[in-house]
Amino acid sequence: MASQVTFIGAGNMAGAIIGGMIDSGYPRDAITATSPDDSVLAPLRERLGIHTATDNASAVAQADVVVLAVKPQIMQDVCSGMRDAVQARKPLIISVAAGLPADTLEHWLGGELPVVRCMPNTPSLVGAGAAGLYANARVTDDQQRIAGELLEAVGLVEWVDDEALLEAVTAVSGSAPAYFFLMFEAMEQAGADLGLPADTARRLAMQTAYGAARMAMDSDKTPGELKRNVMSPGGTTERAIEHLENAGLRDIMQGAMRACAERAGEMADELGKR
Repeated sequence: MASQVTFIGAGNMAGAIIGGMIDSGYPRDAITATSPDDSVLAPLRERLGIHTATDNASAVAQADVVVLAVKPQIMQDVCSGMRDAVQARKPLIISVAAGLPADTLEHWLGGELPVVRCMPNTPSLVGAGAAGLYANARVTDDQQRIAGELLEAVGLVEWVDDEALLEAVTAVSGSAPAYFFLMFEAMEQAGADLGLPADTARRLAMQTAYGAARMAMDSDKTPGELKRNVMSPGGTTERAIEHLENAGLRDIMQGAMRACAERAGEMADELGKR
């Protein structure tokens, strides 16, 4: 029998995960989503055929897994409102909210709970996500398997043993879609400056990025080896790569990702002290 899963929050990320679960064969009648506004729930109910509720505590009462999918700024109030129901049921808690430490969530929900933190990214909305997961000491092997399967419904899942490493996950994948969007912007502009129509340059850049990612994921070669395979001595690609290396691209990326990870740690401290 499938675990009863309740999503607290019915926004884009919750909808994406639920849709991925159903596409993977998860039974619709084992999924519930909540929101205080039924107009938010109606599209999910009609499109996906799941249960919905406007009362969090009643929805949690029968749940084996509770997925926290509300904004970090309102999480404490949401947790307080369903603390008693959670303590009575002791479900697995999965949080997809950025920046909130597992022990803070556990404390807000009354303590002594298995908690999995997930750092997803926005490509989860199209089933191509990449998520880092961390489980606290109360999570059983079976619960860890369940959490992994739920998040694998929308993409790649990687587990980390140290919660602090979720800050690095934020830098590598959580915030990283924006890095690539910035590169697309720059490539589109450069293509336009070279005479291409902007929309043509954009489509070529995006398809090339997609193709490069597919090649890298399907190959047993490292990115460095794949890069060298594209470069002919004295050729066009070698000239472009030399320019990027001489311009300090590696240092720029490392600095940006370090700044991202540092800010993730600051946010965890700020939110955890509430």
